[in-house]
Amino acid sequence: MKLIHGTTDTSGFRGGFVSIGNFDGVHLGHKEIARKLVARARKAGTASIVMTFDPHPIQLLRPDEVPQQLSTIEDRAGWLGELGVDVLVVAPTTLEILSLEPHEFFSQVVCERFGASGLVEGEDFCFGRERSGNIESLTRLCGDSGIGLDVVSVRTVGGESVSSSRIRGLLQDGDVSGVGVLLGRNFSIRGCVEVGQRRGKQLDVPTANLGDIATVVPADGVYVGGVEVEGRRLPAAINIGGNPTFGEPARKVEVHLLAFEGDLYGQELVVEFYGRLRATRRFESAEDLRRQLADDLESVWQYIEDHPSVAVSGPESGGGPQGETGRSGGDRVS
Repeated sequence: MKLIHGTTDTSGFRGGFVSIGNFDGVHLGHKEIARKLVARARKAGTASIVMTFDPHPIQLLRPDEVPQQLSTIEDRAGWLGELGVDVLVVAPTTLEILSLEPHEFFSQVVCERFGASGLVEGEDFCFGRERSGNIESLTRLCGDSGIGLDVVSVRTVGGESVSSSRIRGLLQDGDVSGVGVLLGRNFSIRGCVEVGQRRGKQLDVPTANLGDIATVVPADGVYVGGVEVEGRRLPAAINIGGNPTFGEPARKVEVHLLAFEGDLYGQELVVEFYGRLRATRRFESAEDLRRQLADDLESVWQYIEDHPSVAVSGPESGGGPQGETGRSGGDRVS
């Protein structure tokens, strides 16, 4: 996968097959488009190219309505590369390009910039000024220009279309397992481990506190998930929200790694979410919270045992301090 930002010359990829879209999250619908794109390009012996815009066009048109992104550009490049896409072109979003009529956009981008041999798009694809171009007008433009067009049907799950907005709605409800179905993989976030208030350590459940998270975070609650550290995928209890028991309203993402000993300060972690254990709530005392946390850790182990498809490394050794970042938890909490 080659990642091209901005106005970098794309002449080396002229004549390829192109798909244009946001591809935020690279969900099941995006994957079908990418697979068709790769298949068509390989059959023709040319490059498969995805073009996206950054920032999201809504950022310029309706900044108060900008949806929080599900993935970074680098995430998308990684996932599309795994599907076999050769190039991801990230074009800067400008008012000039957003003002182009559909035929102007087609001429300047598809024909002039890429010299595309063919396009692959979803049946709900829109383009040009005020999204006035649709798959019907694209079909006419491609036909007039002698450019091939493959139209991929919208993917549905449970009778509803798979979309980035649907995924955001499920995340607002804390339904990370439902999101995993629509993505075809576990939902994940990435952030840098920073110094917290050491509240978890005081409760014997030290946590890695994540900052600099660029993407949407699921609803407040306690989740079971996994984190890869030092080549091992470890089970984790993930707390999102404030700490109402101690009167701390600030929303945080805290990750307690089970079966781990070490220091994670300053490291970037990619945290996957498997399921939601419970909502965040206030406890009458620190001791009540401590008992609940013990139950939460037991629930994490039970989830891992009940879901053998979750690839995590088992506990390899007994307990040991992690400082702020968590404790080993080699034995199950009782």
